[in-house]
Amino acid sequence: QVQLVESGGGLVQPGGSLRLSCAVTGSNFSMYAMGWYRQYPGKQRDLVATITHTRRTNYADSVKGRFTISTDNAKNSVDLQMNTLKPEETAVYCCHADGIEAVTAHTDRYLELWGQGTLVTVSS
Repeated sequence: QVQLVESGGGLVQPGGSLRLSCAVTGSNFSMYAMGWYRQYPGKQRDLVATITHTRRTNYADSVKGRFTISTDNAKNSVDLQMNTLKPEETAVYCCHADGIEAVTAHTDRYLELWGQGTLVTVSS
């Protein structure tokens, strides 16, 4: 079964840095794009950053210049380096991926995956 496994959340002081990682488990998956979204209590998920298999990136305006997203296509993984974190960025960060799974030698299917989320707390 193809799933997303996230790591790297935790507590960091304001102005500090944190790195989130996410990897696709299971074989025969070729990603189109992966990314990170964040969700505040009672709110919908908001885009933080995405990256395609061609390494085209997209960032929320609020994180440009501070966050960097990168990917390893061979490993179907994505990292998010977050610098100069702010208290208002305390949220659950969720990994997202979409791509193609080779179900059989002749059958592919489109998959959209979400991770369970990892809590990032920015506080002194």
